[in-house]
Amino acid sequence: MDIGHIIWLLLIGFIMFTLDKKQDNFPVPTVLLLTGIALSFIPYFSTIEITSDLIYNIFLPPLLFISAYQFPPKSFKQNAGIILFLATIGLLMTVAILGGTLFVLGNLFTSFSLLSCFIIASILTPTDPVSVVSILKNSSSDKRIASVVEGESMLNDGTSIVVFTVLANMFVHQSTFSVLNFTEDFLYVSIGGAILGILFGWLMSKGVYYTHHTDYQVMLSIVLAYGIFHLAEFFHVSGVLATVSAGIMLSFEYGKTIKESHFKDALNGFWGIIELAIVSLIFLLIGIEATNYLIFDHWLFAILTFLASIGIRFIIIFSTTRLFPNWRHTDWRTSFIVSWAGLKGTMSIFLILTLYSKQSSNTEIDSIVSISFAVVLLSLIVQSFGIYPLSNKLSSATSK
Repeated sequence: MDIGHIIWLLLIGFIMFTLDKKQDNFPVPTVLLLTGIALSFIPYFSTIEITSDLIYNIFLPPLLFISAYQFPPKSFKQNAGIILFLATIGLLMTVAILGGTLFVLGNLFTSFSLLSCFIIASILTPTDPVSVVSILKNSSSDKRIASVVEGESMLNDGTSIVVFTVLANMFVHQSTFSVLNFTEDFLYVSIGGAILGILFGWLMSKGVYYTHHTDYQVMLSIVLAYGIFHLAEFFHVSGVLATVSAGIMLSFEYGKTIKESHFKDALNGFWGIIELAIVSLIFLLIGIEATNYLIFDHWLFAILTFLASIGIRFIIIFSTTRLFPNWRHTDWRTSFIVSWAGLKGTMSIFLILTLYSKQSSNTEIDSIVSISFAVVLLSLIVQSFGIYPLSNKLSSATSK
């Protein structure tokens, strides 16, 4: 991908976001995805390739940092229990139940092993609600929904990477699963990343006082967003959780010690532009890349997988909301909106490309990649276009 490609893709993104200002139910990332699929048939764009390294090392850190530092501390405090549960235990439950369900369904269509089904499930569990959060805020009367969906998506990326890495290594290297080793790795990677992020997020909140020049303060935020991510990866802990923790820590410090409002304004101005640029590029690139994987023989299995992922997510959310005081009296409609809003997206694409790069000549991996890609596209298209009418209708029914 050269500079010319980038300029054209950014121009297309600008046009789409301009259209978004005209209505409340326009899921820009999904429209960009569909536009990317159309662009893949144009020779100038068809040569563009998107890699797992590009997503993970370039696009992911700023997206994580932006969503984390902009997340309201009050919303996190009020819904911390359910957010943390869904991003950890809830995700593990989803992988286990969805993987088992796919194994049973798979016997009717494919010859996937149980491990392959668990890998597909781990790819499809991280959520990416960038297409729907703004729509949820405008269409749903329950403001908790957008907060939980957004908060869960920030944290479950780290969990999903750990689960996927363990399962993928078992598949590629034919190693055995050990509950003890998995637990040790999971705790080290997740807790280590969180501690590192909190520490450096706090240091940055103090560092802004050493200069009142907003340009230098914004520069410091760039160092934090990318630096903490790659520092964590160097120490083999979660760069995702480190970046998210740093951003959340910064957000908490806004309300406690940081009195310089111009710093937050400068930060929002800079990172707001970066977010629009990255979202434009990544979803157009996903669309261009997707056409390489969408011609295969198991579309019915992919559709059933998509439906199963929504159904299982709903069952887990609805059955566990009773554990949290703020959600104890939640009805099925609210649980369904939260379930429907859990789209697959950037992290799932990264995991797919990572698996493909491990052993691209393996026919079973090819099938896993194609099915997973198809489910991600179905999720982005069906769920993002359906969220506005669903949340409107179900929220109205709840308020009666």
